[in-house]
Amino acid sequence: MLQTAADPATTTRSPRLTVIGTGYLGATHAICMAVLGMEVLGVDVDAEKTARLAAGEVPFFEPGLPELLRKALDSGRLRFTTDFEEAGAFGDVHFLCVGTPQTKGSDAADLTYVRAATAALARHLDRPALVVGKSTVPVGTAAELTEMLHALAPAGTQVELAWNPEFLREGFAVEDTMNPDRLVFGVSSPSAEAVLRAAFAPVLDMHDTPVVVTDLETAELVKVAANSFLATKISYINAMAEVCEATGADVTALAKALSYDSRIGGKFLRPGLGFGGGCLPKDIRAFRHRATELGAGQAVAFLGEVDAINRRRRARTVDLVRELAGGDLSGVRVAAWGAAFKPDSDDIRDAPALDVADALQRAGAHVTVYDPVAMDNARRDYPQLRYATSAMGAASGADVVVLLTEWTQFREVDPQLLGKVVRQRQVVDGRHALDPVAWRAAGWTYRALGRP
Repeated sequence: MLQTAADPATTTRSPRLTVIGTGYLGATHAICMAVLGMEVLGVDVDAEKTARLAAGEVPFFEPGLPELLRKALDSGRLRFTTDFEEAGAFGDVHFLCVGTPQTKGSDAADLTYVRAATAALARHLDRPALVVGKSTVPVGTAAELTEMLHALAPAGTQVELAWNPEFLREGFAVEDTMNPDRLVFGVSSPSAEAVLRAAFAPVLDMHDTPVVVTDLETAELVKVAANSFLATKISYINAMAEVCEATGADVTALAKALSYDSRIGGKFLRPGLGFGGGCLPKDIRAFRHRATELGAGQAVAFLGEVDAINRRRRARTVDLVRELAGGDLSGVRVAAWGAAFKPDSDDIRDAPALDVADALQRAGAHVTVYDPVAMDNARRDYPQLRYATSAMGAASGADVVVLLTEWTQFREVDPQLLGKVVRQRQVVDGRHALDPVAWRAAGWTYRALGRP
C-alpha cells in the first residue's frame, strides 16, 4: 500500500521509486529494487552513464550485477533518465544516492552533489512525496535538506525527508541490498516510516530483516559510526603488528588467539596493509571533522591515530621491500600484485596497493602492476607505472614480488612455478594471504607485516 506524507492510506499500488545518482550505490539500489518487483527510474546528470546503464552495461565491476541489470531492463520495471522533471512526475519515493567525497584541502565531506541533486529534484515535486537520503553525510545534513525541500518544492511541507543509510560491501553489494542484515529508517513521522516500509516491502516480505526506526540525526550517524568502529578494529590489529615487529612476536598468531574471545571476534581482525576505498578513509576523517565542528572533537580524537596507523602500514610495506632489496630500491624490479583497494572490486580510490606501488616507483624501483579487473582504472590514474597482462607476466624477471590485493588467483599461485620466472625468490605478503610454509619450502624469502 502506498502511503505518502500527506495521504496516509488511499491507494493500493506500490510506490514508484526514483534513484538520484547512478554510481556504485545508486545503480546497485536501482537494479536490485527493480529485480525485486518495484518500478524504478534511475536519474543522473551524466548522460553517458545513463546511456550505458540503459544499454545493459554496468560501468563498474560488481559480481552478479550485470546479469541483474539485464533482467531488470527486460522486465520493463527499470529505466534511466537525465530529466529531473520526469523524475518528479514519476516517483513517490526518491532515493538520494549521490557521492559525498572528501573536500579538497580538508577532511570535511563535500556536500556539493547532495545539495545540487536535492535542489534539482525539489523544483519538480508538486505533490506529496518522500525524499530518502542514502548518501553518507555529516550529522545535521538532513535538517538542512529538509529546509531546502520545503523552500523549493511546489508541494512545500507535503514533501518529507527520511534517512536510510547504506551498508554495502563492495563485492557483496547485491546480497547486501537484497538481503540486508538490517534496515535503518530515520524518520520524522509515522507516515514517513509507513512509506519506507512500503518501498522496502519486497525485502521485508522475503526476509526477517531487523528494522531500526529512529530520528534523522541517529540515522545519519549510524554509517559513520559503523565505519569508524571497523576502521578502529583494523588499525588496532595493525598497531599490534607494529609491536610484534619490535618484539619478534607473530601478529597472525596473536590475532587468532584474540579471535576466540567472544567479546572480540575474528572479523576485521586481519593484519596487513590496511583499509582503503571510497568509504572508510574519508568517512572517519569527515566524522572527526564534523564532531569537532559540534564541539565533540575530543570524543573521536582517537580516529586521527586510527588513520595514522593505517597510513603507516603503507610506508612499512615499502620498507619491507627495501629491506629485501638490500636497503636501496634503485633499479630493483618489483612485481606489484593488485591495484584495487580490495578483491572483487575495480575501485582504486585511496587504494593502498597503488599507493605502495607508486611509492616504490618514486624510490627508484621499476614497478610492474597486475590486477584482474582494476587495470583500466589504475592506468588512468597512475600512468607512470608499468602494467602486465598476467600475474606471471608482472613477475617476470622480478627481484621482489609484493602482494597488495588478496585476489584468489594470487593466493593460488604455485610458488615453485613462479620461482622459474623471477630473478630472485623474494616475496612481501602485504595481506597475509599466502602460506609462508609453502613459499619458504619453495625457496622463497618470505616477509609480512608483523611476522618474524
